[in-house]
Amino acid sequence: MVRPALLALGLAVWGQTADACRLALVLGMDVSNSVDADEDALQRQGLATALMAQPVRDAFFASDQPVALTVFEWSGRHHQRMMQDWVLIDSPATLDQVAANIATKPRFYYEFPTAIGYAIGHAVALLDQGPVCDTQTIDISGDGVNNDGFEARDAIAAFGLSDVTVNGLVVEVPEDAILREGRMGLVEYYTRNVIHGPTAFVEIADGFDDFARAMEVKLIRELGVVMIGGVPVQPPASGG
Repeated sequence: MVRPALLALGLAVWGQTADACRLALVLGMDVSNSVDADEDALQRQGLATALMAQPVRDAFFASDQPVALTVFEWSGRHHQRMMQDWVLIDSPATLDQVAANIATKPRFYYEFPTAIGYAIGHAVALLDQGPVCDTQTIDISGDGVNNDGFEARDAIAAFGLSDVTVNGLVVEVPEDAILREGRMGLVEYYTRNVIHGPTAFVEIADGFDDFARAMEVKLIRELGVVMIGGVPVQPPASGG
């Protein structure tokens, strides 16, 4: 849930009660200088493709309670930019518009390092300004380890995210893996330093060509559904 000091702000901005949405989901996409223009195009189009995939669409609307979504790009410690402002995904038409917006949104930052801690800090600020939902999730995707500013784990500790899940989408690029040989692998790095919460997980994309598939799988999990025979099913509420 939103931190109490900012509850009034969330209600003032959205004019909705705490049960207005089941999930506030923040997606942060890496546009640091290790991500070239072709790779960035693949991840933008990949996210749009994942949002349009039928299993993801079914997952968004598997409950009467909608999902609130916002998306930003991040790189250096002071370089975060919105790709999609907070929007309540309350109809298929709204989801269509969000996917189209993501697919056509131009990249803003190109030449900055990888500041994962600052990306998480930015995501927390977005949650504090967003709608009041039953749960809150931050998702950070990237192809490298933090090399600018404080670590993600330090950001998580500083912000006290006891009520927020932080997931990761790791893009494994073979050339980068060779450069990291002898050091901690990217999946292990994200597992140790980035994800947070009892249900947190790391999804893996086998290069940027695989981004759409990995994002689709990740979104279905984050939207709180299980797949039975290829059909998403909303799990029962705890204690139900």
